Amino acid sequence: MPNLKTLLLAVAALALLGGCSETTSNPTSTASPSNPPGAAPAGNLPDLVDQLGPSVVTVTVANRLGSGVVLKPDIIVTNRHVVADQKQVSITYADGTQSPGTVLATDQITDLAVIRTDRKNLPVPKLRTDLPRPGEPVLAIGSPLGFENTVTSGIISGLHRDVPGSAAQSASLVDLIQTDAAISPGNSGGALLDTSGQLIGINEAYLPPSTGAVSIGFAIPAATMVDTTDQLLKSGVAKHPYLGISIGRLTPAIQQRLDVQVDQGALVLGVDPHGPADAAGIRAGDVIVKFAGRAVRSVDDLLTELRAHDPGAQADLEVVRGSNHQQATVTIGSRTG
Repeated sequence: MPNLKTLLLAVAALALLGGCSETTSNPTSTASPSNPPGAAPAGNLPDLVDQLGPSVVTVTVANRLGSGVVLKPDIIVTNRHVVADQKQVSITYADGTQSPGTVLATDQITDLAVIRTDRKNLPVPKLRTDLPRPGEPVLAIGSPLGFENTVTSGIISGLHRDVPGSAAQSASLVDLIQTDAAISPGNSGGALLDTSGQLIGINEAYLPPSTGAVSIGFAIPAATMVDTTDQLLKSGVAKHPYLGISIGRLTPAIQQRLDVQVDQGALVLGVDPHGPADAAGIRAGDVIVKFAGRAVRSVDDLLTELRAHDPGAQADLEVVRGSNHQQATVTIGSRTG
């Protein structure tokens, strides 16, 4: 039987294969037969796009461009990799006009940036901070390859993804949304919307066709975006609670392969040496079932609870290791970008 390290590496590889890309999904594909509660009928999508288009902008930096979304009447949120280390950018609006923009702050861990625009009274889209469900229809709006306010459609393909090779894998801070809505260069920083017009994510990355991927794109969840940008606008720096683990979903197949005697929880795929979890005795292969006294049934549960705690706080953990339940106390660390 394969050893634990081999099994965990295989699990991690499977998680990454599901992860992050843009490719060529069909922009005329239809939404799933049943829309989520509160969603607009498919026939109203053109009206929805007309309504939301002014909330998405094009961000031009030197000889490259990306997209951005209105966060406040004079503030744009985009990806950090769009603005890089530049302080001055140009913003192009849906009506074709332009204005300068000043980068106020960036965060490397979440790959987010906030920009103040010279133009005021921009329309702010509604936010949806709860995670969507796989299968929900979505729209992506941005400026792929410079084609401003391009709309593509698809569904939510998965949750809790990492971009292969990114630092977020070990930070366990950015649990990305996966979608098959076409995302291309220039879409970065644009809007991922549900069919009721709510912003559910900021488009982040795609896996190019050269990797063998087809229609795999990623977005930063709105909850992560709100938490990070609130800090950036308040102090210029975002501090993130940090456990020092990479985590994955506990599936029945993984449960059987690892002989874990629990069917719910967050699976620890890896532990950062000398990190908070390592100091608390957490190991790869453990399943976290409680955090700070609250049940952990999924990766989302753990990340939600972690975000509610400030760096430096202590939290009790309960993990299942094989058939044994073990208690630990972890001092939550901090990472800044």
